[in-house]
Amino acid sequence: MYRFQLKAPTQDGEMIGVVGSISKFGSWDFKKYLLLQTSADRYPFWWVDVEIDPISLPNSKDKIEYKYVRIDASGKAQWECEKETNRWVPIEIEHIGSKTSTIIVDDLAFGNAHPFPYGYLENTIASEPEAKPETYSQNGLKVLVIGSSVAMGCSAWLLKGWANQLGQTLKEKFGHQLINRSQLGANVSSTIERFASVVVPEKPDLVIISLSLGNEGLAYCRPHDRRAVQRRYESGLQQLIKMTQDLGAVPVIGGLYPNGDYNPEHNWLLRDTHHRMLRWGVPILDWLDALDDGDGGWKSGISLDVAHPNTAGHKLMFEAIDLNMFKIDREQRSQFLHLRSTNSSTAEISIYDDKYGFQVFANPECQTLRIINNSEYAYNITPTWKELQEALKRKADLTFGTAYVAKNDELGILPLLSVGFNGSIDNTVEIPIGIDLQYCSALKLFAPQNAEILYYDGHLGILKEGDRKIRIINESDEEYNIHPMWREIRSALAAMPSGVYHDPANPEAAFRTMMIAQNGLESRVKAPGKSTMLLQYKCKLSEINRIAILPLGDRCAARMLLYKMEYDGPAFPFDLTRSTNLGDVADIVVNDFNDMCNPAYLHYNSEERRIYHSKWSGLSFAHEVEDSEDPISDMQPIFERMRTRYSARVKRFLYTLGHADELLFVRTGVTNRDYVVDLIEKLKFKCKDKPFRVLLISQQISDEFVDIPYLFHCNLHFSPDGMYDSQEYWMECTKTMREILKSLGISSQNLFWCPPNP
Repeated sequence: MYRFQLKAPTQDGEMIGVVGSISKFGSWDFKKYLLLQTSADRYPFWWVDVEIDPISLPNSKDKIEYKYVRIDASGKAQWECEKETNRWVPIEIEHIGSKTSTIIVDDLAFGNAHPFPYGYLENTIASEPEAKPETYSQNGLKVLVIGSSVAMGCSAWLLKGWANQLGQTLKEKFGHQLINRSQLGANVSSTIERFASVVVPEKPDLVIISLSLGNEGLAYCRPHDRRAVQRRYESGLQQLIKMTQDLGAVPVIGGLYPNGDYNPEHNWLLRDTHHRMLRWGVPILDWLDALDDGDGGWKSGISLDVAHPNTAGHKLMFEAIDLNMFKIDREQRSQFLHLRSTNSSTAEISIYDDKYGFQVFANPECQTLRIINNSEYAYNITPTWKELQEALKRKADLTFGTAYVAKNDELGILPLLSVGFNGSIDNTVEIPIGIDLQYCSALKLFAPQNAEILYYDGHLGILKEGDRKIRIINESDEEYNIHPMWREIRSALAAMPSGVYHDPANPEAAFRTMMIAQNGLESRVKAPGKSTMLLQYKCKLSEINRIAILPLGDRCAARMLLYKMEYDGPAFPFDLTRSTNLGDVADIVVNDFNDMCNPAYLHYNSEERRIYHSKWSGLSFAHEVEDSEDPISDMQPIFERMRTRYSARVKRFLYTLGHADELLFVRTGVTNRDYVVDLIEKLKFKCKDKPFRVLLISQQISDEFVDIPYLFHCNLHFSPDGMYDSQEYWMECTKTMREILKSLGISSQNLFWCPPNP
């Protein structure tokens, strides 16, 4: 029996029918359509079961042609597509008239006729395919396929996909037995989990691992997650290869294939992984060129949907397989495994020894490298060190195109080794005296069982190792500045338990403390180029006193200095304004910045190109009018932009008041004692019981401000104009400001960072 089914949304009173080349389908008589049925729980799916007596079929017919029609409430029927486009199914004599077996003919959607049919025996897809007991050559091999739906044969007629065709051919040519243990939706992680239960008991001689980047989520993940998906896939495949080899079987990799939703960037990543896989030294079923349209999608006419090849596509996949890789018998396989075991060892082999105490060892099987320097001098490994590089290429078998990461986490930040596609080290690395560095391929660290990839963009990797460790790997030549304004990073780190993470090897080092709250990252961390570091959980956020720095004008000097120190975050209200009167500032703060951007109080001075405030005469704005605007004729777009901009800055200011453990308000510029006393009284009201201090930096004698509580005065002048004109002056001021903050107990280890959108 055949069950024809498809998805067809309809209007009230409409029905779906089928007309075709056999009498059951009206022999193409439009008026003799066969009605399909639906139900409330299955709509918009329609179906009909058809039993056909094989005797009633003309001998010349090897297929049934048909198409669907939509019948409206009045009985008028409409073809689903152009008259010359017919659907068809092959005639399977074993099933067509059977009452006990049903072929589900899945026609997908009304109006979308495919060139090749898709059908499968009822309940077949719900379970893993079972191998039928058959007789095979005693000298033949047991070949096991473990993969995803494409390896199962999905979207090919009766699931007779590439693996099914390969199994038949291997049996006929070599006497091999093929067992398919693929699973719908399988990816590298689920396949690693299943390996022990579905592969190991079979004791296969050869394992074909056929998984796709599509099931890792490449087509639909966020753009900044694509590299992480790629790295997880490659690392997982490497692990499955190793698991197969440890089982005593020969691994074969099912190559990559297209996806109808891939864009040019997906295609680049697809090709990038493909080229790397070709260099792994493992046999590969190389399908990509046979299937790819050049942009990462399927060639025309060979796919049923975006993710699956149709019968023709599966045929192309089978035809692209080099059968010579299976042209081995048990004796040849034993020789292969013996050769591999001879060349494989868990022991290190010597790669280089200069007899002065500098030694390099490698374990190609474990993808590790060890560098020891017991000499009296520091060494530099450089791309031009020919003797060492040739030895590495000849004996170390380093993983091409990846980084090797030092695992001596107790030493803090360590340099990476960047391995080129010729197997040599591409970067310059200093090896200090008296060190023993243990390196391993980054692919091992990225493997699903070792870490969760929180972020990876092809250069910067952030991995979750266990519950409370964060590994940062920077494969680029440049320093990475990891901060809360980097939205993707901030949200990715929300996967970690909240708390303070630090480098135990250098706990006092600047920008090496990561503070993570419920919504993610709340501090800045720097990752030097070509380096790795491991941050470990230290304590709860509540166990440290986080101090926020809130500038209060009078100009942008404080903002400029914090920027150079990299203590800056998203802007606060006074960062880019001029507020010459400290009394205005106190009044603005105590009133929660109401009226700060009220158009009724704002007026534009065309000569100075500034916007002045009439309520607070000391307040003005110099960075709000764009060159293309005409503020004399129309201030409305400027007012609207200021409202949006300053509303966000005010929100951050008030959020910081409420969430920091302690506050440091920074004011630059000359003022008087009365204004300072007034400011502090109003800040006491705003901060309630929260501890705060005011740092006043002005070129005035400090005696004027003696005995004012909460105040710390510095008799200095930081000129924004001077900093703009001279980088040297700017850096000198920054150094002084850093020393002031340090004397107040503020550093990157306890700085409160306000999120951009609290």
